Amino acid sequence: MTKANYAETAVVDWLLGGATPSRPGARYLALHTGDPGETGAANELSGSGYARQAASFGAASSGSASNTSTHTFTAAGGNWGTVTHFSIWDAASSGNCLYVGALTTPRTINDGESGTVAAGAVVCSED
Repeated sequence: MTKANYAETAVVDWLLGGATPSRPGARYLALHTGDPGETGAANELSGSGYARQAASFGAASSGSASNTSTHTFTAAGGNWGTVTHFSIWDAASSGNCLYVGALTTPRTINDGESGTVAAGAVVCSED
């Protein structure tokens, strides 16, 4: 998983005395059918009942933190295709992308199916 451009800039500013970024009040998981890129905006699902899901993360330990509960996306109202990537945002729509990453195993989500992300499956780290 990599930090998105927005998050990279916020961390550098905070650590080196530039602007003081505000901590996100909430975090949301998004699904993508291809690489989201450094801004997180590319290939995000849309339509057919898709919406980002609120996510919670535990306190960091040894430089990493993971999601603390299972997150289930609403059942697809049409074929979403093969989901290969995810991203973490500070808003339910638009907003700033914080992290992007690839799924270990891509998953095809068809009409009526739900996408589920297990607790502990999303690990954000500073390597």
